[in-house]
Amino acid sequence: MSLTIGVDVGGTKIAAGVVDEDGTILEMLKRPTPAANASGTIEVISDAVKELLARNKVEAVGIGAAGFVEESRSAVLFAPNLAWRREPVARQVEERTGLPVVVENDANAAAWAEVRLGAGRGHENVVLITIGTGIGAGIVLNGELYRGRWGMAGEPGHYRVVPEGRLCGCGNRGCWEQYASGSALVAEARDFARRSPGAAVRLLQLAGGTPEGIQGPEVTIAAREGDAGALRCFEIVGRWLGEGLVDLAAILDPGCFVLGGGVSDAGDLLLGEARAAFENGLTGRQYRPHAVIVLAELGPDAGLIGAADLARRR
Repeated sequence: MSLTIGVDVGGTKIAAGVVDEDGTILEMLKRPTPAANASGTIEVISDAVKELLARNKVEAVGIGAAGFVEESRSAVLFAPNLAWRREPVARQVEERTGLPVVVENDANAAAWAEVRLGAGRGHENVVLITIGTGIGAGIVLNGELYRGRWGMAGEPGHYRVVPEGRLCGCGNRGCWEQYASGSALVAEARDFARRSPGAAVRLLQLAGGTPEGIQGPEVTIAAREGDAGALRCFEIVGRWLGEGLVDLAAILDPGCFVLGGGVSDAGDLLLGEARAAFENGLTGRQYRPHAVIVLAELGPDAGLIGAADLARRR
């Protein structure tokens, strides 16, 4: 059986795992990420790969990282949470491990995993939306990962939905992720608690008494308990999410949207409102098939599994 190593490089930790053809992780290691040290991050990745290689017969390595990966899938041009700037990641890890290396954007890798082995199985045209602090995406069209001309496709979190709207970390205003992400959910909840503390008693209890203490898990817990304010926050964010999917459907016409990332753990709290907004806003909705909207199945390991599979198919 063919084995490859998948590596998921995050801003705080690096996860490396041996993955078989069915997407099963046979062994995994986790190491802290020296995010401010470009060469140090390469060393940690390489050391983890070599440790796994000592116990497993592996044919290639796939590395997934948040950021812009150039078109040949060998270098990371820019990684917002790492010190990598035009970093020749594949060459450096190849030199240290002796294995061929493929580099891919982490959301692209996760999308590939969900299409091949997860919630997108059976669909040729799929858009994965990862909903966390921001919004990421991976696009599979006609059964192939779509990367764009320079390898930088799949950033719908930064198309602008509200002209001159909320300031985004990218420097623009009104980006979709400012209204439909985990950060947006928290911002809605904190704003609600400040404006109506009497109606946000449960949220404030869970958050230690202050609006600033409210985080995503507290909003989810309160909503699951039936708290009206927390449920309203999910309705607002879910509606923005569904309306953004409408725009993506108009452009890409996928058969399936897969929702992943930390906020998707809220399940139906988010999914129901997103589906309703999508159904109500879809152009020509009475005369066309509607894409299905489903939750991701592979969880936080999707990027690692997808990177390993892409290395196998290099």
